[in-house]
Amino acid sequence: MNKTSLMIRDFPQDERPRERLLTEGPESLSNHELIAILLRTGTKSESVLQLSNRLLKHFDGIRLLKGASVEEITAIKGIGTAKAVQILASLELGRRVGRLQYEDRYVIRSPEDAANYVMEDMRFLSQEHFVCLYLNTKNQVLHRQTIFIGSLNASIVHPREVYKEAFRRSAASIICIHNHPSGDPSPSREDIEVTKRLVECGKIIGIELLDHLIIGEHKYVSLKEKGYV
Repeated sequence: MNKTSLMIRDFPQDERPRERLLTEGPESLSNHELIAILLRTGTKSESVLQLSNRLLKHFDGIRLLKGASVEEITAIKGIGTAKAVQILASLELGRRVGRLQYEDRYVIRSPEDAANYVMEDMRFLSQEHFVCLYLNTKNQVLHRQTIFIGSLNASIVHPREVYKEAFRRSAASIICIHNHPSGDPSPSREDIEVTKRLVECGKIIGIELLDHLIIGEHKYVSLKEKGYV
């Protein structure tokens, strides 16, 4: 560690985020103060709080930082691989904690239930992700799997890949979900074609496709409610 780098302990007591966390609680800290705790040290010319603030400005806040890669984070002067890994590990842990309430056999009774299950994960994605939820006879989620990443296309979303996991999990039904990075969940022609193809295959093999949801920015479209399922 560079002994001349500015650490959190170099700041006055009332400016140290670690001490404030202990006395006032983590909710009292700003985003850049929380990240400063993870970074621990700054550089010769920049305090850890300044480095943290610059990191957030580079990614326009934690929204884009959430999806950043190690390479993108380490491209910022003053942040090496170790610090980048700490940041990404903390973000992933927070994501998993946020989903704990859904993991204990989450029951899907409506399109809204399915949308709520994935909304916080999928609405920020910069690429389209095609995800399947595999359900048991009580409509409880047995498993969630990303089938592919990229623009939705009937030739790419092969029913074999969608239903293969259903057999492995002994699923009774499936809900398919994908996001529109634009934030607009309006279905495209490809979305409708893929849905119809999956519905027909599900009928043949006896595993029902309950719905196909399109996730946008805090909103969704159910193709079942649109009459395509």
